[in-house]
Amino acid sequence: MDVRDDEWIQRAVLAELAWDPRLRPNEIGVAVDQGVVTLTGFVDGAARAWAATRCAQRVHGVRVVADEIEVRLPGTPGRTDGDVALAAARALEWDSFVPADRLDVTVANGWLMLRGEVEFGWQRRAAEGELRRLDGVRGITNLIEVRPSAPPAGERLRQDVRRALARTLGAERVTVEVDGDTLVLAGVVRSWWERDQVERVAWSAPGVRAVHDQLLVGG
Repeated sequence: MDVRDDEWIQRAVLAELAWDPRLRPNEIGVAVDQGVVTLTGFVDGAARAWAATRCAQRVHGVRVVADEIEVRLPGTPGRTDGDVALAAARALEWDSFVPADRLDVTVANGWLMLRGEVEFGWQRRAAEGELRRLDGVRGITNLIEVRPSAPPAGERLRQDVRRALARTLGAERVTVEVDGDTLVLAGVVRSWWERDQVERVAWSAPGVRAVHDQLLVGG
């Protein structure tokens, strides 16, 4: 990858940021070195920082995204930590797929700490996704543990995940291995979106307690 490639990626990421209606023009800085994109700037919530990261990941040729965006909540009186905690609890309760009664949320200076236990990895991801969109959130630390009700089925699990990947993505360059209750993903995917979808499939498998992602984003 040469300088011209990096310049093209920089222009493309800036264009994608400008295209996203959730972001304001010129609030995010973009630097690119050998396909590694570094985002800088200030936003008023974790949701905007997440949206900016996803914009960069969508651009072809981006290998890694370094998120150095700082979340600064508005200085005017707004939501207190108590308000954010109440909104977080309600958001989890409204999601019928998340076991809200098994989760606990604490808030300090706009930063959410999420604890508890769920049966499936996709529930852990869903809970964080619900809270990331809330106003007044600076960031989230997700400490939810995945505790399956039954152990995975070994080789059968590996084959089921491979079939699910082939059915939805045709991800022929992805290898899947089972190590106890952990799935290990390796290989090359075409984009960050595809990498996220591979993880989604892996976390949806029954009996999986952890997913080790060793995937590379390439052409």
